[in-house]
Amino acid sequence: MIEEIRINDLGVIGGATLPLGPGLTVVTGETGAGKTMVITALGLLLGRRADAGAVRHGAAQAVAEASLRLPPGSPVVARAEEAGALVEHDDDGSDLIIARFLSAAGRSKAAVGGRAAPVGLLGELGSDLVAVHGQSDQLRLTGATAQRQALDKFAGADLAAVLEEYGEDYRRWRTVSAELDELVGAARERLREAEGLEAALEEIDAVAPEPGEDELLKAEATKLANLEGLRTAALTAQTALAGSEFSEEYNALGLIAAAKGALEGVQDDDAELKALAERLTEINYLVSDLSTEVASYATGLDTEGPERLAELESRRADLNRLIRKYAPTIDEVLEWAQTSRERLDELQDDSGRIDALTTEKAELETRLHATAESLSELRRTAAADLAERVTAELAALAMPDALFSAEVRPTGELGRHGQDEIHLLLQPHSGSSPRPLGKGASGGELSRVMLAIEVVLAAVDPVPTFVFDEVDAGVGGKAAVEIGRRLAMLARHVQVIVVTHLPQVAAYADRHIRVIKNSGAAGDPEGGVTQSDVVLLDENERVRELARMLAGQEESDTAQAHAEELLRTAREHVSVMA
Repeated sequence: MIEEIRINDLGVIGGATLPLGPGLTVVTGETGAGKTMVITALGLLLGRRADAGAVRHGAAQAVAEASLRLPPGSPVVARAEEAGALVEHDDDGSDLIIARFLSAAGRSKAAVGGRAAPVGLLGELGSDLVAVHGQSDQLRLTGATAQRQALDKFAGADLAAVLEEYGEDYRRWRTVSAELDELVGAARERLREAEGLEAALEEIDAVAPEPGEDELLKAEATKLANLEGLRTAALTAQTALAGSEFSEEYNALGLIAAAKGALEGVQDDDAELKALAERLTEINYLVSDLSTEVASYATGLDTEGPERLAELESRRADLNRLIRKYAPTIDEVLEWAQTSRERLDELQDDSGRIDALTTEKAELETRLHATAESLSELRRTAAADLAERVTAELAALAMPDALFSAEVRPTGELGRHGQDEIHLLLQPHSGSSPRPLGKGASGGELSRVMLAIEVVLAAVDPVPTFVFDEVDAGVGGKAAVEIGRRLAMLARHVQVIVVTHLPQVAAYADRHIRVIKNSGAAGDPEGGVTQSDVVLLDENERVRELARMLAGQEESDTAQAHAEELLRTAREHVSVMA
């Protein structure tokens, strides 16, 4: 909701504040007083194209600023904060200030929440904030998407439930279709990939490597390549430990036996020597075992030779071939093989997967067509109801021959929201052909058409603020009263701002703002330039303004009596609506 609009140096308005609020606000004033500057200011705040000619004569720039009160969870707040705006929050909602600056040279700037922002951001925010209906303004429901959304919301919970069911199946159908297209389209490439993996796995399986085998064979080959040196070292060590028949040199076992014999002769005379003798016995056992193991090692070397080394080198060549092709080590080759087997299973399962997806896609399409037909039927029912209600509203708004229709046209293709296109059409006069909204009707008629539609849709598809300009053009009397009543009906759901010249409309307002023209005299500070003030009227001032609008004589007792009667009647109507 817009709480306040501040205007400086825009058209004939030097400086003005429009205090707004919930319900219906009307803006009135004499011709040329500057009522349209209110619409111009709103257009600037909504990111509309700026005209430097709108800057007040002699001023450097025009400024339009608005204070907004937004409900919790408003997408406008989220988008503004995303752009860096400063937003004040409390338990009931958020406060945001937006502004537009237009220089006399034609340059335009914008600010959102006290931060400079692209003018385009005002347009983004404005689409969720305000709908302006006037002779030169875009209509809210001219787009195909907006028309479908409006009809679907009007149709209510039954259609919403079917649409949700349709949406779930549609999303799954799109996923299945994309996967199926990928599988079928890439079948040739996947076949080549499978053949390559099969050949690689066959080669690896033929070699049948074991984990860590490359390192084990490398160690064994190194050992066999140094066989003579190892044998000589082992025999030398064995001779040093136990001696041999070819050597009369001292050996470890002999020396240990001599030491042990020396101690055993006197060990009974001293406990410490006895303990040392026992330790020599243990050492003798250890050296004897070591000597046996060294001798066994040397004997084992005699069983290995060139044949085993040749066998090892052949096996290592097979392993190295795998390593060069597939991974740096045999362990990594085995990991690659395992991953490739899983991938091969997946590729070989393509035919089964294609069959399963084809079946699922066909089942989904059958369900989607059935659900889409249910959506179409619900839409056709809602369209007939909407057309009847809007046409009745138009008759009350001095368009008795106008016919409004909502057509549900099949597209023949499944879309995100069914298989329908929605077209809102207007036949403004008998004998004319139905045409899309915005074509074939005058500005005032279009505003009344949009008022009729918005009144019918107000409870299900509102935006926070509606602005109507020229809504009462070319009407009067009873039709004007009906326009006022319907604006008041709409204002029960949303904020409504109306620029009007009809007292029958103004009488229904919750808030009445008057734009007053003051013509400067030659030689005064304004140099004879016309300036307008904006005033929020109290009860007495409102009666005088209605009297002026009725008879052009705000001081006339008769006109004021008529104005009071208009106010009284309007309030009775509003109380009945409540």
